[in-house]
Amino acid sequence: MNLDRRRFLWTSSAVALAGAGGAPGLAWGGASAAGLERSYPRPQLKAPGERLSLDQGWRFHLGDVPFPKIRGHGWSYGNAKAGNAGGAASPEYDDSDWRELDLPHDWVVEGPFDKDENLSQGYRPRGKAWYRRALRLDPADRGKHLSIEFGAIATHATVWFNGSVVAHNWSGYNALQIDITPFARYGDELNSIAVRVDADPMEGWWYEGGGIYRHVWLTKRAAVHIADDGVHADPRRDGEGRWTLPVVATLGNIGPKAEAVEVEAQLVDPWGKVVGAGRVAAEAPSLDQAEARLVLDVAAPRLWSVDDPALYTVRTRVWQAGRLVDEAITSTGFRTLRFDAAQGFFLNDRPLKIQGVCLHQDHAGVGVAVPDSLWDFRLRRVKAMGANAVRCAHNAPAPEMLEAADRLGVLILDENRNFNPSPDYMRQLEWLIRRDRNHPSIFLWSVFNEEPMQGTEAGYQMVRRMVAAVKRLDDSRPVTAAMNFGMFNPINVSQAVDVVGFNYQPDKYDRFHAEHPNLPLMSSEDTSAFMTRGEWFTDRSRNILAENDEEPSSWGNTHRKAWEEIAKRPFVAGAFLWSGLDYRGEPTPFEWPSASSFFGAMDLCGFPKMAFFLHRAQWIKDRPLLDLAPHWTWPGKEGQPIKVMALTNAETVELRLNGRLVSRQAVDPFVMPSWTVPYAPGRLEAVGYVGGRPVSKAIVETAGPPVALRLTPDRTVLTGDGEDAAPVTVEALDKAGRAVPTANLPVTFQVDNGRIIGLGNGDPNCHEPEKGNARSLFNGLAQVIVQSERGSSGVLRLTASAPGLRSAQTQLSVQPGTRRAEPRTPPVSILSDWSMSPVARTRPDPSTKPADNDMNSWGWANSGTLQDGDPVGGFVLYRLAFTPRATVRRAGGKLVFGRLTGPAEIYVDGVKVAAKTDAAPGALTALLLAKEGARTVVVLMTVAPGVPFGMGAAVIVEELG
Repeated sequence: MNLDRRRFLWTSSAVALAGAGGAPGLAWGGASAAGLERSYPRPQLKAPGERLSLDQGWRFHLGDVPFPKIRGHGWSYGNAKAGNAGGAASPEYDDSDWRELDLPHDWVVEGPFDKDENLSQGYRPRGKAWYRRALRLDPADRGKHLSIEFGAIATHATVWFNGSVVAHNWSGYNALQIDITPFARYGDELNSIAVRVDADPMEGWWYEGGGIYRHVWLTKRAAVHIADDGVHADPRRDGEGRWTLPVVATLGNIGPKAEAVEVEAQLVDPWGKVVGAGRVAAEAPSLDQAEARLVLDVAAPRLWSVDDPALYTVRTRVWQAGRLVDEAITSTGFRTLRFDAAQGFFLNDRPLKIQGVCLHQDHAGVGVAVPDSLWDFRLRRVKAMGANAVRCAHNAPAPEMLEAADRLGVLILDENRNFNPSPDYMRQLEWLIRRDRNHPSIFLWSVFNEEPMQGTEAGYQMVRRMVAAVKRLDDSRPVTAAMNFGMFNPINVSQAVDVVGFNYQPDKYDRFHAEHPNLPLMSSEDTSAFMTRGEWFTDRSRNILAENDEEPSSWGNTHRKAWEEIAKRPFVAGAFLWSGLDYRGEPTPFEWPSASSFFGAMDLCGFPKMAFFLHRAQWIKDRPLLDLAPHWTWPGKEGQPIKVMALTNAETVELRLNGRLVSRQAVDPFVMPSWTVPYAPGRLEAVGYVGGRPVSKAIVETAGPPVALRLTPDRTVLTGDGEDAAPVTVEALDKAGRAVPTANLPVTFQVDNGRIIGLGNGDPNCHEPEKGNARSLFNGLAQVIVQSERGSSGVLRLTASAPGLRSAQTQLSVQPGTRRAEPRTPPVSILSDWSMSPVARTRPDPSTKPADNDMNSWGWANSGTLQDGDPVGGFVLYRLAFTPRATVRRAGGKLVFGRLTGPAEIYVDGVKVAAKTDAAPGALTALLLAKEGARTVVVLMTVAPGVPFGMGAAVIVEELG
C-alpha cells in the first residue's frame, strides 16, 4: 500500500528512489508497491430469510415521556394485560409532532458541550429519548417467522411491539433479536414499534453516545428456517495437514408439528467456484430448535492472512419436501492460529508480531452512528500505518467492521463489555461468540479489560466460567483478559486464560515470563502517550501537547520506548497501541474545555499524527519509507531552534536545509534520527540510504499565506442508496499549491444531490457543532462526511468557501443502488381494541357502558376479526376511547370503517355522525370534527341471526384531504 501526501495529508513528502539518480519508483529488495495486497471479489453475504432494512421512517422524541398515572378499576385492570401499554409505548400514542429521522442515530453528538456534564462522555448531555415506527405486514406474511433485530441501542432500552413489552436490554453494545411472530398484525391493521432509551447509565469511561445507533432489520423466514446467527462454519486442520469444514446449522420451526428437512452446505472459493458440498437429513421440532451437522473435505485451500485475505463463503440451504425454504451465505477463512510462550504468535505456522491498535467506535461528526463505509475507511487508515490487528475496546464491534476486517486482512481481538458471569450478562457474552465466530479476522476473545477483581479468587472463578462459556461455542480460538495488575497474586485471572494480556507494565514482562515460561504473553494495551495533531510545542495552559513523542502518561510510555520493550522480546507476542484514533471523552491529562482524547496515533477524523509515521516506519519492512516532522512553516521563529525528526526504515538519513548539509545520521529504529535546526524559511530535504544507496526522499517546504481551499474525497464513487458515505478532507493552499499546516480559518459548505452528516477537525478542544454546514480548519485540516440520498444518481457536488480564499469543489459520482428496505409506513391511527357488549335482544341506548369495576360483562373485540354468529340475533355495542393525532385534532379527520357486517350507527362523543342502513356488509365513513382531547366512539350494530358479525376490516382515522 503506497502512501502519497495528498491522500494521507502529512506535512512531508516521502518519495522512494530507484538507484542513485532518484527516479521515482518503489523497488527495494524486489518488493513492489503494486501487488503488496491481493484483491478478491467482494463476497456477497446473506442473512437467513428475507432481510429488510428498518432504518427508514422513525419518529424521535428527545427527553422522557412519563407514563400516565393509572387510576380507577378499569384502567388498573387493563394496564396489566398484554398489548395494553400506555403513554408513548401505546400503539395509539400520538407522535405526529415528533421529529422524523432515519437510523442509525446518535442524539448525543447532536447536542451542545456542557461543562457540567461528565468529562468521560465528552462533556455532552445524554439523558433519555423515545423512538417509534409503524410497520405494515403483508397478509402473505402470515405463517412466516418474523423477527426484528436492533444492532445496538445506547444504553438501556425497553422495546414494545403492539403495546406488549418484547425486550429489555441492559447494554449499549449487544444486539436485540426479537421474535415478533406471535404479536404481529397484518394488512391495514398496522404494527407499532416503540423504544424507550435511557442513555444515562454508563458502561464505560469513554464517549458512548445515545440512541439506536446501529442498523435495525426486519427478517421474514419460512416456518422452518435457519435461526439467528444459526450457521457455524469454522475450518479445521488435522495433524496430517488435511483441512475440513465442519458446518453446524441451527434450525427453528414455528409450525404445529415436527418437519423433516435436508440441510445442504456448499463451500465457495474467493472467485465464486463451488469447491465442496454436502447434505444431511434433519428434523426440526415444533416450537423448538435442532442442529444439523455435516463436514466438508477441502483440498489445499488458499489461506487467509493479513497480506492475502482470501475469503471463502458457505451457502447453507434448507430443503423441505424438495423446496428451498431458507438460505444463508456466510464468510469463512482458512488459517491456523498459535501462540507460543517463547516465540510469540504464529499465523499459518509463520511468526507474526502483533502490531495492533485499540479502537473505540466513535468518529468525528457522526458519534457512534458510524456509516458502514466509514468502518472500511478507518481500517484502511489503521492498516496504512502498518498495523495488522485491532482490539475492539472495550465492547462488541459493529458487524460491518468485522466484515471489513475480513476483507482487508486485519486481525481482531474481540472484547466482551461486562465482566459478569450471571445469566443476563453471560447471555451477552454468548451472543457475541455466536455472532462473530465465523469471521477469520477474529483470532482472540477477551473477557474483560482492567477489572479490580482480576487478582482475586473471585475474579479467577468468574473468568473460569466465562472462558468455559466461550469454549462451548468456539473451541478454535484462545481467550485472553486485559490485566493491569494482580498477575503475581497466588490466585489470579492469568491462571484461567489461554493468553495473558498485559496492559502496560513492561518492567514486569521478564519476571512473568521467567515465573510462567509456558504461558503465552502479549501486550493487550500499551503506550498511552499524548499528542495534539499539528502542535509541536506543549502549552498546558491551552490544553495543547506537542506531537513529538515526548509526552507519555504517568502509567505509560512514549511510542518509541513502548514498542522497543515489545519488539526486543520474542516471547511478547505483540502489542495493541492505545490508541489508533482519538475518541470523545477521557480527555486525560486535562479537563474542560478538552472534550476528546489525546492518545491517538491519528486524530478523531483519522488524520495522522507523528506517531502514525513513526509506527509506519517501524512496522512496514518491505518498502522504503521516510517522512520528516514537523512542517517547515514557522513565521516569527526565524533563527530559533526547531527539533526535526526523520521517521524511516532506512539505515542512514541525510538532512539538508536549503541545499546545505545539516548532517548524516545512522538510524536507530527505536529512537529515530533527530536534529536541532535553526529555522530558516525554505526547503528541508532528507534522503534515506540502504547499503550506501539512496532509496527514499522526504521534502517539506515553507508555505505562504492561504489563498485557496482544496477538497479531497476518500472515494470518488458513492452508491445512491441513502446509506453510502465518504469523508472529504478540507485543506487551505498557498499560491504555489502547498498545503498550509498552520491554517485555522472558518469554512462553510454546500452540497447538492446529497447531504452532510457530520463535520470535524481533530481538535480535542474545539466546541463547534458537528452537524450543520460549517467547520473551522484545525492546523490546516478539517473533514466533511457526505452521504448519498436514497434513490439518487448522477453527481454529488460539495463546495467549500472561506472569507478571502478561492472556493473549492469536488464531485463524487453517484451510481444507482438500493438496500432492500421496508418502506416508510405513514403513522395513521388504527382503532383496533374495542370493548364489546353482549348481544342484546332490544336496541340498547348508545350511551350504555359497563361500570368501571365490571371486568366481565363486556368482552373485547378487534377490528378485522368477526365474532361468531348469535342464533337469535339482536344488537351489539362497540365502544372505544382514543385521542386523535395532533393533525386530526387541529383540522379534523375521517373515521373509515372498512367493513361493517350489517346496519350500524356511529356516535362520536354521544352525537350520531353516520349510519349504514344496508344489511349487506360494506364500508362506512364518518366525519370527525376538529377538537382537542380524547374522543369516544360507539358503534351500534344490528346482528342478524346465525351470521358472523362485527367489524370485518380495520377502522382507520384519516386526515382530511
